[in-house]
Amino acid sequence: MRIKDIVLIGMLSALLIAVKEVLAFLPNIELVSLLIILFSLLLHKKTLLIISIFVLLECFIYGFGLWLINYFYIWFILYFIVRIFKRDQSAFHWAVISGAFGLTFGALCSIPYLFMGWINGSFLTGVQSAIAYWITGIPFDIIHGISNFFITLFLFKPLYKNLNKVITKEIYIEKD
Repeated sequence: MRIKDIVLIGMLSALLIAVKEVLAFLPNIELVSLLIILFSLLLHKKTLLIISIFVLLECFIYGFGLWLINYFYIWFILYFIVRIFKRDQSAFHWAVISGAFGLTFGALCSIPYLFMGWINGSFLTGVQSAIAYWITGIPFDIIHGISNFFITLFLFKPLYKNLNKVITKEIYIEKD
């Protein structure tokens, strides 16, 4: 990995933190999903490092908690979804994926509660715990899904075009 790659990965990780913190006062309205989609399309495997650094920085900012387990897999799920559907470059396609990801975010985050309930009681307790966590967050998941859809619908093309220009032409980064 070249120094330019390391600098770019660090800068894009910091960008994820910055956009998350700037919009933190708005419930479940974020640009992180869109940026991870864009990074996954343009930087391929390097996005895995960006996500890892982002999660570690979040850990330093907010401390350790059960939410951290979610972050260690949820953003990687988005990365793999993008890599599976990478051929389509339409804004609507990515808006649907981003919206669906936002809608299912709470369900994906409920997985650790399944295991915590199971460990502390029974499998049924785990299922009840996970469902309770997910249901209480449904209003936020609806906001998350709708906002992800529209943010991606309107910002995907201009951000993709400009990030692609910067990454491939001006920085000359090696794609994996």
